[in-house]
Parts: sequence; structure tokens; C-alpha cells
Amino acid sequence: MRFFNTTGPTDPAKHYQVPPLERLRLGHVLTLIRDERYFVLHAPRQTGKTTALLALRDLLNQGECGDLRCVYVNVEAGQAAREDTEEAMRAILHGLANAARITVGDESLATIWPEALGSAGPHGALGAVLTRWSESDARPLVLLLDEVDSLVGDTLISVLRQLRAGYPDRPAHFPQSVVLCGVRDVRDYRIHSGAGKEIITGGSAFNIKAESLTLGDFTENEVRSLLAQHTSETGQEFTAAATAAVLRQTQGQPWLVNALAYRTCPRDDDGRYGADPVTEEAVLEAQENLILSRETHLDQLGDKLREERVRRVVGPLLSGGDEREFSARDTEYVRDLGLIARRGPLRIANPIYAEVVPRELTLAAQEGLVQDAAWYANEDGGLNLARLLTAFQEFFREHSEHWIPRFDYVEAGPQLLLQAFLQRIVNSGGRIEREYGLGRGRTDLLVVWPRAAGGAERFVIECKILRKSLERTIDEGLKQTAAYMDRCAADEGHLVVFDRSEDRPWREKIFRREEPVESAVISVWGM
Repeated sequence: MRFFNTTGPTDPAKHYQVPPLERLRLGHVLTLIRDERYFVLHAPRQTGKTTALLALRDLLNQGECGDLRCVYVNVEAGQAAREDTEEAMRAILHGLANAARITVGDESLATIWPEALGSAGPHGALGAVLTRWSESDARPLVLLLDEVDSLVGDTLISVLRQLRAGYPDRPAHFPQSVVLCGVRDVRDYRIHSGAGKEIITGGSAFNIKAESLTLGDFTENEVRSLLAQHTSETGQEFTAAATAAVLRQTQGQPWLVNALAYRTCPRDDDGRYGADPVTEEAVLEAQENLILSRETHLDQLGDKLREERVRRVVGPLLSGGDEREFSARDTEYVRDLGLIARRGPLRIANPIYAEVVPRELTLAAQEGLVQDAAWYANEDGGLNLARLLTAFQEFFREHSEHWIPRFDYVEAGPQLLLQAFLQRIVNSGGRIEREYGLGRGRTDLLVVWPRAAGGAERFVIECKILRKSLERTIDEGLKQTAAYMDRCAADEGHLVVFDRSEDRPWREKIFRREEPVESAVISVWGM
């Protein structure tokens, strides 16, 4: 019985699958190979690159581009050797020999590569092996190199330069076509040379690249097709609301789609799926469990937030400010990581990542703010958000100057501290949906709290940094809060204004007042 895959390449015999070659520009890829071009395929982690390369390998070995040989090899083993280029090259060549034996039945590389490493050294062995291998058979050779950008320093430089050196000799004496695959485009390789003590860009070390191709997220039709495979084989349906939730929360990110679907379709001890339809509530519960599990995919995402290039882009998104200290290359890099959307306004790629980012950045604060949940709930079990915000207002006045500098993203410190404080809502069974982005001038939070009798209460919190006059900021914020309340069908609205002026006393910053806006009354909190 097949299942949704979240680990490694997909196998259509075992896993529900979007046909991988349909996700490539296959006709264009085949043209590049026929034209003897070297090119790059890059995309964020766990989007299906390896699955696509393996499918391409099998297609080529079936004669799709004529009588040629195609071998796929993952060179990540060379990363462990770090700056020891000889050890790294030994691992790469050994992997290449294994791939040749397994894929095309060629065992000759097992004896060729040790001789080449001994005679040509680590900076010539790969080129020597590929030359002898290409000359050994009249069929042209196509080489698919995966995880190239995982290599480090002089090892990566050596691999790129050896490929470039042999390029003029193709196809009789060198591979006809080479595909480099990784998270980043080769232009974004910033390689620190251990030997030369210099920084070398991938573009200069591999200036024979014809094109850079990318693998996108699943389309809406592909997500629906993937979920429909499960329904067709098991009879278990995804409700329309559940399907919409998967689409909305993942925005088609392949690993997230499979991870949510996998968690909403558990199997019993006999491997059988349930009969009850998958609901929207099940999808949202699966999302929360997924975030709490901190699986490798999400953990790696959090780790990237500490990089300076990422910080320059994500910081203004979290604060809602207009400040731009990042370059176009920075945004290209963060897009390649999959953290921000590929198209449209600059924003976090999907709602799950938008939830993970502030949680990851406030982990230490969350651990320091754990309190009994009962104090902010009413006697009937409803959420008393005003009580919670009153407590935060007092906490912010007393502790913000100590807490905010601890955050990696100081410019978004007030918003992050509030979200850390509100995390207890999620820990008690509620939910927070977050909207933020460059130039929005605000952070929008929607708090969803379950009612004992069924359904849920909905509260809007709008956060703004005081950058204009107080009255102008409040007037603008009230309109934004009212519009957000209308869009979310919220029961309550709260506008929080953070005043970061160091010369203004707290007695002027701290206040609360009620403002009627249209048919609602919005609480305004000064901090």
C-alpha cells in the first residue's frame, strides 16, 4: 500500500507521486543534452530534485536522446573531508565508480580511479577518470552530479575547474553533458579557498554553464492529483476544506504537502488507512504537530535564519518596515533556500514557514515565559485576551530592554517578544495565524481559540511601530485593524503600538483606550 513520502526520493511503486519528469522542462532539458551543454538544476531542499534526476537518468538510458550512457552520483560524501581535497576526491571518485557499476554495469572505474588519483593527484583525478571513461565506449556520457554545493572550499573549486578544463574535449574525450544540481545556483557559490586564502565565485570557476533551471513548487492541480491518488487507492477522502487548507498552508511546497498529508492519514498496526474523511481541523492539527516535531526540514530552515544574508532579508519582513539593507543577490539566495516566495511581493514562502520563523527566533523567550494557562481564560473557558495583553503590557515595560537585545532580529524585537508571550495560547490548544511582509508597516496576528460548545473565537491583534505621530499611527492602525477584522470575521480587535523612542518616559508610552470604528470597538494598547 502506497503512502505520502517525506524522506528521500520518491518511488512510484511505494509512494504517491507527482510524475517527476512532468515537473521538469523536459523537452528543453533534452535539447540541452543533445546540444552537449553543461547546465545547472537548483531548487530548495526536498522539492524533488533527486527524484527528477533519477527519472531523467532512467529515461536517457532507455534511449530517449539516442544511444548514450547516463550516470547519477551524489557527491555529498566529499563534504565530510572539508578542506582535505584528496580525501574528498577519494570519496567522490569511489561514489562515481559505484554508480557506474550499478547503473550501466561498468566496473572499470574501480581500477581506474585509484590509479588516476595516484598519478594526477586530487586536482586532476576527476578529469582523468572522466576522460578515460568517455574514451572507453563509443556511446557519449552524460553525468548528473547531485549536492554539488555541499562541497567545501578547495574541493568544490577543484571539481568545478576540472569539469571546465575537460569541457572542450567533449563528447569523445569527456562527458557530452553535465548537470550540476543543488540548492543554490552556481553563481551564488562563494567559495573560500583554503590554499589561496581568497574568495572565488562559482561563476568564475564554472563559466561554461549554459543555463540555470529550477524546479518549482507543486501547482494546485498537482497537489489535488497527489491527494486524489490516496483517495483512489484507499477510499479515504480529503474534504474540500481540507484540500484548501493543504493548498493554503503549504503553497505547494512539496515536502510540506507530503508531510501534512502523511500526518493526516495515519495507518493502523496492520497498515490500513482509516475510513473517515480528512478534515480541515485534522490538517491544522497536523501542521501544529509538524512544527512541534522540528523535523530536519524545518530545523534546517531555522538554522538558516542565523546567516547574515538571510537576516538582512527576513528582518524587515518580520518588522514590516521599509528599510532595505539587502541586495538583489541576497534575495536571490534566500529565494533559492525556499524561505521567501518566488513571485510577487517579498514575503515568507508559505504560512507554515511564516509560523516556524518567529517560533524559531523566540524559543529561548518562550521557555522563559511559561506560566499556568488558567489565568488568561474566563470561567466559561473562553479566552480573555484583554487580560493577557494587560499582563504583556506590564511585562514589556519591565523587561523589554533586557529581552529585545537577545533576539537575533533586534529590529523586530517587540513583535517577536509579543509572539513569544502569546505562544502559551498555542500551547493551550489555540492557534495563531501570522501575516507580515516588507513595507506593510505592521504585523497581523489572528488568534483562534476553541469554544467549549464548538466553533472558535477569533481575535485580531495588529502590531505597529511608532514611526509617525502617535495619533496618525493610531488612525492608520485602526483602519487596518478594522479591515483585518472584517476579512477574518473576528470577534475582537486589538491595536498594539510599540514606541521605541529612548527619550520618552514609560508613563507616556503605556496606555490603553477604546476606539469605535464602524460597528466595532477596538482596544488600543500603547507600549
